[in-house]
Amino acid sequence: MRARNIPLAAVITVSVALLAAQTVRGGDVIVQPGQGSVTVQPGQPSVTVQPSQPSVTVQPAPPSTVVVPQPAAPTLQASDIEATEVRAQTIYANKIKAPMVQGTVHQSDSVKIKDTKGDIKAPSVTAGVIYADTIKARSVVAEHIYVRELKKN
Repeated sequence: MRARNIPLAAVITVSVALLAAQTVRGGDVIVQPGQGSVTVQPGQPSVTVQPSQPSVTVQPAPPSTVVVPQPAAPTLQASDIEATEVRAQTIYANKIKAPMVQGTVHQSDSVKIKDTKGDIKAPSVTAGVIYADTIKARSVVAEHIYVRELKKN
């Protein structure tokens, strides 16, 4: 990089020297090769020009964002679910028996559930969508709950 600046510095030095010679009018101008400056003899106003290095500004790159897709929550189908806690995004059930039900409840005359797959007994049941004939739990939490009969006991 420095080797490229030397010819540029020499061109600038000669140009400044010629301008200085015209301005000084009759003063001696000495250009010393390899030095990057122009000197006018004493008694005359002096001009010294030193070429500057080009400035470089480095902008930091914006932070990148990594999105990790979450696996889709499973769909659960059962005849009866008995648990301490049942959680889902959406629940479809004919009967829910629970002292605590949290979410938007949509009551319907009947919820048709096809192809139920047996009974589930577990401390906690979590799924994206739950289809069940009956749910018995201490708490049922879902964003939307579609149910025919809701008993809070």
